[in-house]
Amino acid sequence: MSRKSLLAKVLLGGAAIAIAGSGTAIAQDNSGQTNASSGGSEEIVVTAQRREEAIQDVPIAVSALSASQLQDQGLTGGYDLLQAVPNVSFSKGNFTGYNFQIRGVGALVVAAGADAGVSVHLNNAPLTANRLFEADFYDVSRVEVLRGPQGTLYGRNATGGVVNVISTQPGPDFEATLRGEWGNYNEQRYTAILNLPLANNLAFRIAGTDLSRDGFGHNSTLHQDIDGRDLWAARATLAWQPTDNFSTWLMWEHFDEDDNRARVGKQLCQPDPGQTSVNGNAIVNPVAQGWFSQGCTPSSLYSSSSLGATNSLATLGGSFGAVIGLIPYNVNAGLQQDPNLRNLATSIDPIYQAKADVVELNASLDVSPSLTLTSLTSYNRDTYFTFEDYNRLPPGLPFLPVAGLTTPTGVFCDPQVGCDNHFRTFDISSGDTTQWTEEIRLQSNFSGPFNFDIGANYLDFKLTPSDYFVFSNTLTATTLALTGSPAFVDFNNPPDGTGQNYYLNRSNYKLRSWAAMGEFYYQPNDALRFTLGLRYTNDHKEVDPFAPILFGFLGGLPPGAVVEEPLQTVTFRETTGRLGFDWHLSQESMLYAFYSRGYKGGGFNPPGSVGIAGITATFDPEFVNSYEVGLKNTFMGGHFLLNLTGFHYDYKGYQISRIVNRSSVNENIDASVNGAEIETIWSPTQNWRFNGTLGYLDTSIDGGSSLDVFDRAQGNPGYTLVHDPFTAQNCLVPTAFFSPGIVGAINGNPLALAYACGDFASNANALGINNPANPLHSIEGFEANLKGNQLPYSPHLTANFGGEFNWSLGGNWRAMVRADYYWQGASYARIYNTDGDRIHSYNNLNLLFRVSNPDNGVTVDLWGQNVTDEVAITGSYLTDDSSGLFRNIFLTEPRTFGIRVAKTW
Repeated sequence: MSRKSLLAKVLLGGAAIAIAGSGTAIAQDNSGQTNASSGGSEEIVVTAQRREEAIQDVPIAVSALSASQLQDQGLTGGYDLLQAVPNVSFSKGNFTGYNFQIRGVGALVVAAGADAGVSVHLNNAPLTANRLFEADFYDVSRVEVLRGPQGTLYGRNATGGVVNVISTQPGPDFEATLRGEWGNYNEQRYTAILNLPLANNLAFRIAGTDLSRDGFGHNSTLHQDIDGRDLWAARATLAWQPTDNFSTWLMWEHFDEDDNRARVGKQLCQPDPGQTSVNGNAIVNPVAQGWFSQGCTPSSLYSSSSLGATNSLATLGGSFGAVIGLIPYNVNAGLQQDPNLRNLATSIDPIYQAKADVVELNASLDVSPSLTLTSLTSYNRDTYFTFEDYNRLPPGLPFLPVAGLTTPTGVFCDPQVGCDNHFRTFDISSGDTTQWTEEIRLQSNFSGPFNFDIGANYLDFKLTPSDYFVFSNTLTATTLALTGSPAFVDFNNPPDGTGQNYYLNRSNYKLRSWAAMGEFYYQPNDALRFTLGLRYTNDHKEVDPFAPILFGFLGGLPPGAVVEEPLQTVTFRETTGRLGFDWHLSQESMLYAFYSRGYKGGGFNPPGSVGIAGITATFDPEFVNSYEVGLKNTFMGGHFLLNLTGFHYDYKGYQISRIVNRSSVNENIDASVNGAEIETIWSPTQNWRFNGTLGYLDTSIDGGSSLDVFDRAQGNPGYTLVHDPFTAQNCLVPTAFFSPGIVGAINGNPLALAYACGDFASNANALGINNPANPLHSIEGFEANLKGNQLPYSPHLTANFGGEFNWSLGGNWRAMVRADYYWQGASYARIYNTDGDRIHSYNNLNLLFRVSNPDNGVTVDLWGQNVTDEVAITGSYLTDDSSGLFRNIFLTEPRTFGIRVAKTW
């Protein structure tokens, strides 16, 4: 669909979409907000406790942003919320995901059956798979961010918190809005909203948005921009209230993206050239030197030395390319990358495709003047497909001709990679999910001291399948060289999983979860209320994994074989809850204190990694015991709001991932978190308004150790790192093993190192190079002590400050100028807290100038975001030994600016 036709279809096609549409209760105010007093601070009405309450009356650490606040502060999507909520961090992930983290808790687990620490909801319905980091906020009433463990009132457990997006509801009056936005990078963004009252008790609302822009970076290989956007979304809502005691709404939302978004950013590496001598004996064979390399060595993400390229001989594809004679050298030797972190050098244009459909049906019945029964049903279908250049840097040295495989000029034709005479590797990340949820709630509104909100929910989630492909022309060439037959090669493009010439991590995942939950309230007087919340959860998880079948023919697998591992099943049954009170000290101040116990389910590690470095088949659930005290104050007749929160977390089984054996494995650690938060809004006059937040976080791992594959030796000089060319894994070998005779044999035949990290003895005996005096006993490495280390992506300080000034231009015209400044302190990307893990602090400044005429509905904005053009790394991903231990990085967006024009009727 073209962008020009989208707006017409959104507006003119509303009646047709209404049949499948969705909405919210007509009786509610569309803005979701009221004024506390003339000239006072805006007071947001939230549903953090599943009932409408002023945010200052809710005894929970919750931040809420109305539609106008989101636009004024330049908070375009979920990735921007960190700029307005204390102790929040955000970064994209390596596998088409993201990590939205609250108080040190987020999504640091990479597994088909993993749960996120922060649960995302749309209109109170949980979305296990969601487009929070791709989609923009449009036609929303507000966005609520609840900090701390949630579960007694929400459909999914969340140890970190909840992001709840509330879409704008159909209203009883006609309303229409058209908004156009034009900016640098050729940005064009259009939004259309139409609200139609169809009858006294029936209303329909439809909204759509469309965004296109050029890429933020340049691809020097294809000489074109990269990381652009082409996406659109639409939402339709139908609300019906036939009687005073019954209302229902139906909502449908669609999201669609198809562009060249870069799933991952630049690949950083301080090259490891390998050893030129070991145990005093010279290594002169260049291939052997490469097999004493780990590809990349630890260095700062901000150092110019990290702009090199991975030693290809220390990678899976490069090792086998050397084995068959295609590339008996490091093809990346001497390469240096563009210091501009946004620019890449990819041999293909990335493909990024994502679609999502959400349908929600809500019905509310007042069964009596004091009891309300509510049903919320939701369906979500989410699919994604991404295709990228795996290394994002063209190799400098070509293939050598190999008879029977290449042309005389070294060109090899691969069905997925194409015909090329250079080492090429691509990857695909894709998935297809469906989810059904049902929630029933009974809520009381008695006039006496006792009330309750109880319910039950069911969730059925399926991911069928989750695929991650890594394919290379050297792997296909190796398959043909070793088998002499194309029967083992997948000739589909993209591949479908039937070949043995690439690595495929595939699994099917199912989650069936049900819970009974509720809260009970006892209020002995107008000032004091006690709350008891309880939840019983039953999570049943099934993972149907498939063994990676790269070179399966070596194990006797026939062409087209698919090896399905035994079905993995596990059930977790847990009881959690919260207990505390809120006490209105005066009309201006409320004190609350709560103990909460949060839970997040465990899951499964890939079968092929079990037994490596102590990896077990499953990882355990995580639990947090949270102690929180808060004080909410509304002073000066509503002109000054000041909220203070302090908390302590006792974490058991905090879930963390690392990449081992070409797959993600997950572990549990214990940790402690202490923190404080300040939120304030001050409106000294009708013309001035200031807001700010400050978050302090102190995280500490309580103990334990873990193998850091980036530094296996941990400074021990008695061991030498070896890259096994057949398993593509690294290990440590006693330096004393490498006698002059052994090193001489390796120089003569580097394949003598085959299986050095596995079944070395049989290979060594066959080649006659064993060392009887010092037999080889390789080890995985020495574990790093974790005690006292900080949790990843948990900066000590986050802060934002905003201010605006409004004035009259005469007549009905008004003007406003606004500035918002955000600062995030330094943190670490991994639990090891090395210099190479350090993420530097960064800041962001947004500016807005507005001219508006409320009487005729015209608004014109001049806006700028990240106006200082800060290039900030938000996260990094360390790959495993078989890829050479490179690191992918993720960045904030560059400086953007433009004009926005809106007309409302």
